[in-house]
Amino acid sequence: MTNTSQHTAPKKQILLNAFDMNSVGHINHGLWTHPRDESHRFNELNYWTDLAKTLEQGLFDGLFIADITGVYDVYQNGLDLTLKESIQLPSHDPSTLISAMAAVTQNLGFGVTVNLSYETPYQFARRFASLDHLTQGRIGWNIVTGYLDSAERLIGQKGLKDHDLRYEQAEEFLELCYKFWEGSWENDAVQKDKQKRIFTDPQKVHQINHQGRFYQSQGVFQVSPSPQRTPVLFQAGASPRGLAFSTRHAECVFIGGDQPAKIKQQVDKIRELAVQQGRNPEDIKIFVGITVVTAETDELAQEKLAEYARYASPEAGLAHFSSSVGIDLSKYADDEAIPYQQTNSIASVNNKFKENQITPNDLKAQHQLGGRYPLIVGSGETIAEKLIQLIDETGIDGFNLTRTVAPESHHDFIHFVIPELQQRDRFKTKYESGSLRNKIFKQGDHLTEQHPAADFRCQNSNHNNKHQNGIEMANQQKQTA
Repeated sequence: MTNTSQHTAPKKQILLNAFDMNSVGHINHGLWTHPRDESHRFNELNYWTDLAKTLEQGLFDGLFIADITGVYDVYQNGLDLTLKESIQLPSHDPSTLISAMAAVTQNLGFGVTVNLSYETPYQFARRFASLDHLTQGRIGWNIVTGYLDSAERLIGQKGLKDHDLRYEQAEEFLELCYKFWEGSWENDAVQKDKQKRIFTDPQKVHQINHQGRFYQSQGVFQVSPSPQRTPVLFQAGASPRGLAFSTRHAECVFIGGDQPAKIKQQVDKIRELAVQQGRNPEDIKIFVGITVVTAETDELAQEKLAEYARYASPEAGLAHFSSSVGIDLSKYADDEAIPYQQTNSIASVNNKFKENQITPNDLKAQHQLGGRYPLIVGSGETIAEKLIQLIDETGIDGFNLTRTVAPESHHDFIHFVIPELQQRDRFKTKYESGSLRNKIFKQGDHLTEQHPAADFRCQNSNHNNKHQNGIEMANQQKQTA
């Protein structure tokens, strides 16, 4: 009998982000009222530095911080429930937290959501290159284009741009950022030579000239090359246009779903599209959002769930959902099927009304803990087995773990679940070295040659001059087209 065990593929190690927001209510609404919940302290710095230290002790790959521009004012055509239940309001800028959390950790990564529709590429690129320096290469950017009309009104516009037009603008925003991050400074431009009085070699710094449809920029990027140059790129677009964008640019893609067969379909589609974009399908890591309630035993976990549910607000979850799809769901009776209506909000979420008969009662049942992410309940052993099964059946790479009662739910996961995953050789026992990108992909600190950012890279002066000429010619062709 031949021994085939040596040919067995290694078990996939699970990637894990804590999923949070610089606010009280994030995904699981109403739980701020739980006596042990401390999320009302979100505006205190030590709330976040303590969380960062906790997550690093648990060997989490990253803390992923969501954000929105605007407010949830679609449900009941107003803000009353949003304000009463603190449905992501008040919420603060997530990038302000990063330096403090980086100072108390060495390995934890930070994924920060920034809506490019309300940024200028230059100021944004400068801020994130600065953060990449200060974190020693542990920063990631979750690219969003926005979905709230309230955000447009706040910045003086009348309403959301067309869904696909937002992605066209995003393409150019990324292109210009790549020019700043990858194309302005050569790797060895900074000399720090005190004897020769040369801090930076002028021959190795190059001007960017960009004349596009949405953006124009001319000059030298102010930030020298950071450890990763381009931050790790996260994205969650699930519409056809969003998928085309994410499979071209993103390194980490977030998808929704609770049925393994449907998740696998999405995973296979993303990897197939990546190949069509000329990328290695494994250069994209795919994450699913989950909520976990865990304890010593399955029974105790169910008791904890019942306790949490007494404080949760399914209606607040419905109000959040209303803004996600751009439809006031309070207009429908509890048992009335919600009709599909085309909006400029999150197309992939809205399409569910086209595919299925869904009532407000159905949504409230899904929002048992005030949020719509798949809920997994049980002992550490039960949770570990379910997560491993989901990874193996679907081909995803990891999870975004939402909080329930903060910080209790993170402590519970680290105490009960992580050791069970480690025992099964499915979760690391120590961090990899290097940047966030190297920790995730184990292929160095910079984007691969297959990534579109590589087209804007400057290796030396001759290469850069040729490259700039190519950019200018391409832009001239765009303008004359």
